[in-house]
Amino acid sequence: MEKQSSSSSSSSSSNRRRNDFFNMIKTATCMKNSSSSSSSTSIDSGGKGRSKSSTKKVSHGFHLVEGKSGHDMEDYHVAEYRIKDNHELGLFAIFDGHLGDRVPTYLKQNLFNNILDEPSFWTNPEMAIKNAYRSTDKFILENSTKLGPGGSTAVTAIVIDGKDIWVANIGDSRAVLCERGSANQLTVDHEPHIERTRIEKQGGFVITLPGDVPRVNGQLAVARAFGDQSLKAHLSSEPDIRHVPIDTSMEFVILASDGLWKVMKNQEAVDLVKSVKDPQVAAKRLSTEAVGRKSKDDISCIVIRFGG
Repeated sequence: MEKQSSSSSSSSSSNRRRNDFFNMIKTATCMKNSSSSSSSTSIDSGGKGRSKSSTKKVSHGFHLVEGKSGHDMEDYHVAEYRIKDNHELGLFAIFDGHLGDRVPTYLKQNLFNNILDEPSFWTNPEMAIKNAYRSTDKFILENSTKLGPGGSTAVTAIVIDGKDIWVANIGDSRAVLCERGSANQLTVDHEPHIERTRIEKQGGFVITLPGDVPRVNGQLAVARAFGDQSLKAHLSSEPDIRHVPIDTSMEFVILASDGLWKVMKNQEAVDLVKSVKDPQVAAKRLSTEAVGRKSKDDISCIVIRFGG
């Protein structure tokens, strides 16, 4: 397990801060372990749909399972179609919240509206997505008294007329494309150890406790997220964005929270469902397999299938 690198220039106050967080995390870990022995009520839901007006048909299915981590369900999703300016848009997203569900709930209700309301959406979708992510995060932070101290990762996908897909993410929810049977990850996992340099330049630190994963300031296991006001000086809400023209070599895209990806590699996920034509059945198979592999986290999965 990676240890935190030491620096001779670190101040004594910085060392005290690290020790304080070390003690806080040890206490929190003990509390979490004791509470997780009583499993939460399971939530098991799914659904499906398909585009209506695009010449290139798109269909989708989703499945969500509440985890056994001792807290209520904090994953939320969007899977819908809208007509805007004579174009059909498939809007898909997974929001994986932490420290409560108010931030992912807000994102579910507002993020796509904010993206589509950007004046540059049709001429420069990348700029529109970046601007909307930034303004949405600003609103969440300014209203933290109502939305709480927590935050959320996000992975969003916008399919335009069945011809193009724009994928964006912050955090570790992931989008994986199946292209001629091979897995192609479209998103970037924003892990603290990868962004250590940026975090330290902004006055934060990354630490890995025994048996745990790297965390920003000993707390958060992702380097980018919406919300998290107490950590925002060291976190980013800048999304990574990919544009992919949809062609006949592309079969489907899997969007899923880290409850799936913690226990399954990209190619394993693709291989598990590439022969499954019903996207809802595919999403349920992936979620069920993750549970079978002892994933304790909330699991949310959307499968978007192209061509019907």
